[in-house]
Amino acid sequence: MIRIYNTLSQQKEEFRPIEPGKVRIYVCGMTVYDYCHLGHARVLVAFDVITRYLRHSGYDVHYVRNITDIDDKILRRAEENGEVFTDLTERMIQAMHEDEARLGVLSPTEEPRATGYINEIVAMIHKLVASGHAYAADNGDVYFAVDSFEGYGKLSKKKLEDLVAGARIDVREAKRSPADFALWKAAGEGEVSWPSPWGDGRPGWHIECSAMSTSCLGDTFDIHGGGPDLLFPHHENEIAQSECATGHDFARTWMHAGAIRVNKEKMSKSLGNFFTIREILESYPAEVVRYFLVSSHYRSQVDYSEENLAEAGRTLTKLYHALRGIVPAKDSDVAETEHDRRFAEMMNDDFNTAGAIAVLHAVANDINHYRREGREQEAKESAAVLVRLGAVLGLLQQDPEAFFQADTGDALGAEDIEAMIQARTDARKAKDFAEADRIRDELAEKGIILDDSRQGTTWRKA
Repeated sequence: MIRIYNTLSQQKEEFRPIEPGKVRIYVCGMTVYDYCHLGHARVLVAFDVITRYLRHSGYDVHYVRNITDIDDKILRRAEENGEVFTDLTERMIQAMHEDEARLGVLSPTEEPRATGYINEIVAMIHKLVASGHAYAADNGDVYFAVDSFEGYGKLSKKKLEDLVAGARIDVREAKRSPADFALWKAAGEGEVSWPSPWGDGRPGWHIECSAMSTSCLGDTFDIHGGGPDLLFPHHENEIAQSECATGHDFARTWMHAGAIRVNKEKMSKSLGNFFTIREILESYPAEVVRYFLVSSHYRSQVDYSEENLAEAGRTLTKLYHALRGIVPAKDSDVAETEHDRRFAEMMNDDFNTAGAIAVLHAVANDINHYRREGREQEAKESAAVLVRLGAVLGLLQQDPEAFFQADTGDALGAEDIEAMIQARTDARKAKDFAEADRIRDELAEKGIILDDSRQGTTWRKA
């Protein structure tokens, strides 16, 4: 049985989906005004692994991850760029899809965009106004009345009186209480807007997710997830407006990925330690970055550093080394092993990927042991286990040679390297070991490592 840490209850709970055999998940996606950064990668990969494992466990998973394509940040950036906001969002969405594909993140079942749900947003706001949970202000904005929802603060454990005390209301706002938040923002002249009963305007950020999640998954669904910065106020506000609008519990289980730190400091543009996914993938193979993210528990804080990325590369290389030069047995022919059971035990414990990674290395050790003893069939069967368990984490699906020889650059192509390896082999046969060593050293200087075995010499990028 899978146990999940529920932010709402602040403890691990036995996971029982609302509908047996089916899981409905909603994860807050990107606000597409810029390229995705490492924190986004953490959330994308974490919930990709969670979804993969639920499916591996036999569940039919309906995974919804939204796109916020209308927002103040988007409009400001588009204005700065001198472009139509839809041109900006389309470009950033395409870039996001490219980044997640490189990281091995599978597409969600649905990817709703906020601008495609304006009617549903307006309808939900109308319900809240009609029931007294929201009000139209004199300036054309519509606000949610936080004090109308008794359960406000149950996710973040914040008290309403503490939130109100000392808070200020922006002079441009017309809300009754500092804790109230905008559901609908009145548009100024020439601003992007849609019609509504309260005048032309655009939706507030929080209401977008409530409308999209309930439209795609129903009033109550199994899991709601997102990054650590969304717990308050975004997710707290989602709960309040959704439960007031529908009269039902919103999400059963709340999951939040851990934060990213860079060299033990919070990642931020002001500190100059802010990295986009694209920038990181210029220096490191995508699977190494994914391995780095998966090797820590999804709720833990991850410290990004050159040293930690290099270590991730070294440990992933060990797994690929075990698979190198071997053709795994057909997966369907290999029965469940103790390693499969141990892997499931780790993942059933709140998706403990760190423990699951340890199982992968145990399988790799078995492969290496069998190969040393000449037990090729057992090695092939263990290789099949390693590949199938790796797939659950989105790892080890490349051909080992492709992994080792990727991104060699234009200066020295694969044919050049093979020619140098052949020249070294010829030198060794002629007992010209000085020349053989010179070729090996030259390749090493260019970042190419040679591995000699009984089967011959193979190479990989350092």
